[in-house]
Amino acid sequence: MSRITFEDIKHSEEIRTYIKQADASLEALGYTEHSFAHTTKCAEVAGNLLEDLGYDPHEVELARIAAFMHDIGNVVNRVDHAQSGAIMAFRLLDKMGMDPKDTAAVITAIGNHDEATAYPVNAVAAALIIADKTDVRRSRVRSLETIQTDIHDRVNYAVEKADISLNIEAKTITLCLTIDTEICSVMDYFEIFLGRMLLSRKAAEFLGLKFKLNINNSMML
Repeated sequence: MSRITFEDIKHSEEIRTYIKQADASLEALGYTEHSFAHTTKCAEVAGNLLEDLGYDPHEVELARIAAFMHDIGNVVNRVDHAQSGAIMAFRLLDKMGMDPKDTAAVITAIGNHDEATAYPVNAVAAALIIADKTDVRRSRVRSLETIQTDIHDRVNYAVEKADISLNIEAKTITLCLTIDTEICSVMDYFEIFLGRMLLSRKAAEFLGLKFKLNINNSMML
């Protein structure tokens, strides 16, 4: 068995093809961007989080791989995409020759990232959950025409700035958002993202952290 790296995954034409088609399907369904901007950002956040917390470099690499591949199951269907994505990832990684222990860690994280069934069962899954659920930004909105009719697009478009801040001494991880309240209210944000924030809190606790949410310089969680 060979050591598959994040670079191998990121440059795999087969994996990239599935991610592209998955995003195309979500675009047809009216969802925000789930292509390489999202997957790359998730990989960076998940990997950097474990790295900053002192995790083994190999586990950091697995977090980046899982985060980059986590939405691949949308190529099958949005429903249960975490589970179908985990099965797809198993086939792809096994075919590439990844060590079974590494494959197990990656597919476990992918299979546990969607709100309906998610749970931080390991550090890779916890890092992926935080990276995925905190990726809210204006550039994920595909069309300005939907801002008034789609609350997800409206909330994402209202976010002018989003930063993840890790304080190792205080053992906190904080999502700091700047929201244009002329576009959406803070209550609109909580209406659709409260579940994600609570899941992020659970994932942070697995990593020995407290999750905090700061919106427009006011602490919400």
